[in-house]
Amino acid sequence: MVKIIAYHVREDEQPFIIQWSKENNVTVKSVPFELHLSTVEYAKGFDGIIFKQRSSLDDSEEIYKILKNYGIKQLSCRSAGIDTINFIAARDNNIKITNVPSYSPHAVAELVLMQAMQLIRHYPEFKKRIDENNYIVDGLRSRELSEHVIGIIGVGRIGSTVARIFHALGATVLGNDLFKKPELEQTGILKYVSKNEIYQKADIITSHVYLNQKNIHLINEDAFARMKPTAVLINDSRGPVVDTRALLTALKQHQIAGAALDVVEDETEIFNLKFDEKTPVDNYNRLKQLSNVILTPHIGFYTDIAVERMVKQSLDDALTIIQGGHSQHEVNFKGE
Repeated sequence: MVKIIAYHVREDEQPFIIQWSKENNVTVKSVPFELHLSTVEYAKGFDGIIFKQRSSLDDSEEIYKILKNYGIKQLSCRSAGIDTINFIAARDNNIKITNVPSYSPHAVAELVLMQAMQLIRHYPEFKKRIDENNYIVDGLRSRELSEHVIGIIGVGRIGSTVARIFHALGATVLGNDLFKKPELEQTGILKYVSKNEIYQKADIITSHVYLNQKNIHLINEDAFARMKPTAVLINDSRGPVVDTRALLTALKQHQIAGAALDVVEDETEIFNLKFDEKTPVDNYNRLKQLSNVILTPHIGFYTDIAVERMVKQSLDDALTIIQGGHSQHEVNFKGE
């Protein structure tokens, strides 16, 4: 019988793993920790691996050599993000990489809508006033969504879903991506423009790009300087896409009006953990003090539909490759 090990499994994922295991007559062992050099030995004797984590598997190439020696031929990631993987090392050790690129674009897009509405209706500021027993509304009048320009950086599966939602609600939508979807412009859903035009014109700027070397601090001091002082930023892609120090400066100097972050730099030191006092990340503690900032602990993917798809598709892909087949979700190394 085929045996697969599942790394970093949460309690809510386990029922889907058990269901898939029975339906496919495959043994799946779940462990609660991430895949690293200190835990790779648990994969010995297994035919394949599925995993989900936010920190790099290994800063060297050693873990990939070990997996090759164990006879592992694939790594199936239960997420869209694949920046934790050393693709050169994987390729050199004949290990195929798969991800779940479209577990549920609506899951993330719905979170964007929630964040946008809270920001433009000044919910964080009103919440602070109410907590202080202050019920005065002066100074926090809102503009309706139909008056807003939405700027989407990264118009892939998620970004295009975000575009359709905001277009349906009457907003003007601008988009920027290396690869355009002509049908979005042809149907009037959005207009493709440069990032600079988005920074200059958008009232709500939302990021939906993959993380690679080119996108680290993509939204930085220069980008904030180009934004309108009434603009708000949403980042539900990857934490390092936004320069946190530059964001803090932009917020404090009123270069922008607010931000909503579901991902942050150094989030592996915070999310899925509980603290009695401050977190170990100073910039995160500073963000928490601001009344015009909404923070969530990387929950964009966290819906019933998305979690089930992430688990079952990653297991499907692992089994396909173990049995000598080809998965349509294999991620090809492009030299980046």
